[in-house]
Amino acid sequence: MLEPSNNNELPPIPGKRYFTIGEVSDLCQVKPHVLRYWEQEFPQLKPVKRRGNRRYYQRQDVVMIRQIRSLLYEQGYTIGGARLQLSDADKEGEKLSADAIRDMLNELEEIKSILNS
Repeated sequence: MLEPSNNNELPPIPGKRYFTIGEVSDLCQVKPHVLRYWEQEFPQLKPVKRRGNRRYYQRQDVVMIRQIRSLLYEQGYTIGGARLQLSDADKEGEKLSADAIRDMLNELEEIKSILNS
């Protein structure tokens, strides 16, 4: 994943499981209404919604928000460009996962043939 450079100036992410929109706003230095807007624009950003439609973000959501923030505010991408960057990163990660699975299957077949002989 991308680790944005200026995110070093942001406060560290505490070891909690869930964060409210206010906490995420403080952690990422982005206003709550911007976070709600980004949820509509970036399909990767899906906080858990509970009682009364309250949003609860997990750690990976906070990291994703920091990536989006970096792409938009620091690297100068448009919303569409940032969405494309993130989807390309997702596809690359999926390809790496598929390759790793294929390699594991090949290794298991080799182990199976060694054990059978």
